[in-house]
Amino acid sequence: MKISFEFFPPKTDEQRAQLDRTVELLKPHEPAFGSVTFGAGGSTLSYTAETVKHLSYHHGLVSVPHLSCMGGTREEIRSLLDQYREQGCNRVIALRGDMPSGMARSGDMHFASDLVRFIQEVYGNTFEITVACYPEIHPQAEGAFNDIARFAEKARLGASSAITQYFYNADAYFRFVDDVRRQGVDIPIIPGIMPISNFSQLRRFSQLCGAEIPRWMSQRMQDYGDDLDSIREFAADCVAAMCRRLLDSGVEELHFYTLNMARPTSSVLSRLR
Repeated sequence: MKISFEFFPPKTDEQRAQLDRTVELLKPHEPAFGSVTFGAGGSTLSYTAETVKHLSYHHGLVSVPHLSCMGGTREEIRSLLDQYREQGCNRVIALRGDMPSGMARSGDMHFASDLVRFIQEVYGNTFEITVACYPEIHPQAEGAFNDIARFAEKARLGASSAITQYFYNADAYFRFVDDVRRQGVDIPIIPGIMPISNFSQLRRFSQLCGAEIPRWMSQRMQDYGDDLDSIREFAADCVAAMCRRLLDSGVEELHFYTLNMARPTSSVLSRLR
């Protein structure tokens, strides 16, 4: 089993210390890489690059930056890619992203496919390009078939792998993979795994990104009320069982959304090991 982790760039000393503690606790799981989410808008652009460099030089992780095209000009995106190339990065996660709060312009590119095309045209094979996909359909998609077609376009333009939005229904992943394979897309599709630490927070995230929480899971966690230990154990059991089903069905790699916390991810991995 190959694994990787996602982190977000810290902005305060307290958050930096938290990230360092988390990485130290997760490193023994020998991740293939650690990805860093994109800090969009103004000075926050630097946080991703700084975190990528820190994970690489301080922790010895292969670090992969997320890059969003929404709101940015071609020159801004080129500047970031030049910086990542100088830092030794050979892989990026290319995303559309959301419009940064308070920004009026949508930028020079409107879709992740535009960004994939740009990276390929300007940098050739310098970067391995990973993209996102949505087994339960992007919340802003015009429809399921349209969403699959857009994903297939990114693969044809040069994406060499994909990481999914998180899900808790393995059948949604299997159906999505079958659908895109019928479109001639053969790149690896890595399941994105969201360990559960805070159910209220997860419910808010899921409403925004279109990820479905199965009703039976939701009801069980609500029944536990304030019993946090029981919630954590139940959640880790559920997520680990889904991961085991994915692995038993031939999935070779899992990507964990850590939210810069070690315990939820470690709890799932300990059950898998």
